[in-house]
Amino acid sequence: MSTKFETRYANSPEAVKAYNTTQLRDEFLIDKPMVEGEINLVYTHYDRYIAGGAVPTKPLKLETIDPLKADNFLDRREMGIINVGATGTVEVDGTKYELAHKDALYIGMGAKDVVFHSVDASDPAKFYINSAPAHQSYPTQKTSLAEANKIELGSLETANHRTVSQMIIGGIITTCQLQMGMTELKVGSVWNTMPAHVHDRRMEVYFYLDVPQDQAVCHFMGQPQETRHIWMHNHQAVISPPWSIHSGSGTSNYTFIWGMAGENLDYNDMDVAKITDLK
Repeated sequence: MSTKFETRYANSPEAVKAYNTTQLRDEFLIDKPMVEGEINLVYTHYDRYIAGGAVPTKPLKLETIDPLKADNFLDRREMGIINVGATGTVEVDGTKYELAHKDALYIGMGAKDVVFHSVDASDPAKFYINSAPAHQSYPTQKTSLAEANKIELGSLETANHRTVSQMIIGGIITTCQLQMGMTELKVGSVWNTMPAHVHDRRMEVYFYLDVPQDQAVCHFMGQPQETRHIWMHNHQAVISPPWSIHSGSGTSNYTFIWGMAGENLDYNDMDVAKITDLK
């Protein structure tokens, strides 16, 4: 099988307080989502979210996985894909969508056959995948980074000048609950998502990219009064529970893809934690 998966269960904040470094990484870090010639997924019990990657050195067909108990992967799900590699195509029920670097594709519930292709197998596409349960089928739709809704936030003085590109989100693409986008930090800025916040109505997954090989990002999680950190590298993802902050600081500027699902679709609905209150 080209589609591989693992399951992660939900964790209480009280339990996480006692985790050591290895336990924290085992529970929340998605270490190697991008493996050539494979589809690698993590099924998390936080909002039944799935995150992972597909790197097609040959055509890779998305196969259903056991936790879904469905004939097809998207029988009761929707999916968002952002290409972080070279140009490739995603074939959905016979229709091909070409995705250049940082282009996005939304696939609605009910699609039967999804196949990932690279234009050049020696320089493959790298498709970052997020999926959430769905209640209704909406049209499959592509959006480029240029077509995204862009928001400028932060400043160089506070080392968090960044551009947020909303790509799979209401007003651009209609979805049931899945939302995805990309945040690019300017040169000289390293902090993302400050002030930190939590949103108890939905969970989130971060995927870091454009991290230089000899650099890293320190991702912060946990309750605002009981934070923890996970050191991360290029093309790694991290699960953020609803009760957890999710922010990071890099040893250089970088980009990250955010994806989220839950009962609330208001992007600005969050509980902000003051920087001076973090512990």
